[in-house]
Amino acid sequence: MGFRHRQYPDHVCLLQKSLYGLKQAPRAWYQRFTDFVLSLGFRQSKCDNSLFTYRHRGSTAYLLINVDDIILTTSSDSLRMYFMSRLAAEFAMKDLGPLSHFLGVHVQRQGNQMFLSQQAYTKEIIDRAGMSSCKPVATPVDTKPKLGLNSGADFDDPTLYRSLAGALQYLTFTRPDICYAVQQVCMYMHAPKVDHWNALKRIIRYLQGTSSHGLTIGASTDFSLRVYTDADWAGCPDTRRSTSGYCVYLGPNIISWSSKRQSVISRSSAEAEYRGVANAVAEICWLRNLLLELHKPLTTASLVYCDNISAIYLSGNPVQHQRTKHIELDIHFVRDLVQRGSVRILHIPTRSQVADIFTKGLPKVLFDDFRSSLSIRPPLASTAGV
Repeated sequence: MGFRHRQYPDHVCLLQKSLYGLKQAPRAWYQRFTDFVLSLGFRQSKCDNSLFTYRHRGSTAYLLINVDDIILTTSSDSLRMYFMSRLAAEFAMKDLGPLSHFLGVHVQRQGNQMFLSQQAYTKEIIDRAGMSSCKPVATPVDTKPKLGLNSGADFDDPTLYRSLAGALQYLTFTRPDICYAVQQVCMYMHAPKVDHWNALKRIIRYLQGTSSHGLTIGASTDFSLRVYTDADWAGCPDTRRSTSGYCVYLGPNIISWSSKRQSVISRSSAEAEYRGVANAVAEICWLRNLLLELHKPLTTASLVYCDNISAIYLSGNPVQHQRTKHIELDIHFVRDLVQRGSVRILHIPTRSQVADIFTKGLPKVLFDDFRSSLSIRPPLASTAGV
């Protein structure tokens, strides 16, 4: 029982201020912060409610909030100082200077490039697994057939398995090269087997040799979107569902990626690829709307690269074929966007399909090539004199 007054046992306390630990505290804090930021002239993004944009007489500012961590970037130092002073007058906050850490991600700047890494977090995962002295491997997943529900005997510590699998999921924020491998081990968290544990340990062994690797993002005047999408038809040995993956580039920089098992069974490889294209195009629609709110609208069509000719024909041909009658109508929104000129679906050879890294295990040479295309590399080397 909570606090009860002896004279007024049926009364309740009227909350005057939200405190940490209360279930409604995050909502109350977020609402108060939102109301104040909107009063400063910011507009709340419809694509991401945590993003606020400001534009007035050529001045631009973006503010991103996650609980009580805030990133503020402005087009001028004077505008930044103005907003910082207004926020500091309303809330108890501290200016930590140029962005260096955010939500566990370390940000290193050099010239016009930023290097995003989670090296300390990676080392913590390796230590939690008790594998600090393990030998590294070249790839996070092998090229053998995929694991199933009954791969070996039950693993004796499923809590450890779930803890490490969940930790690896957070690591994919800066490591798209392990996205497929992590997706595979996360599918069996409810009842992990020994073979699943061995697959998870292989990911950790791969991280042991690449713990310092991270994502490189550079300045660019190219604001075009291009997407690589692929699907591994009927890859799941238990459900025969396909695994689809995509990666989105804004200019030369990768900004979004996904590896996910499809929700339904596809009757052909063309259908699996077409569903993968639909997932990628949905992400493009969201990104185009987000760029519009950031006052950087796209004026050219976004390019989607697929290595399946039949899927490309399906996206451009409005004729309903016998083999596609069962496909849900909402998938065909791709055709509308193609006809409007917002999206173009193009063919790409399988050898150049970067999205392969999100759907299957690859040999070392091909994996290293695609990893480089994802801008995953060691820390930026400093050329400054000592």
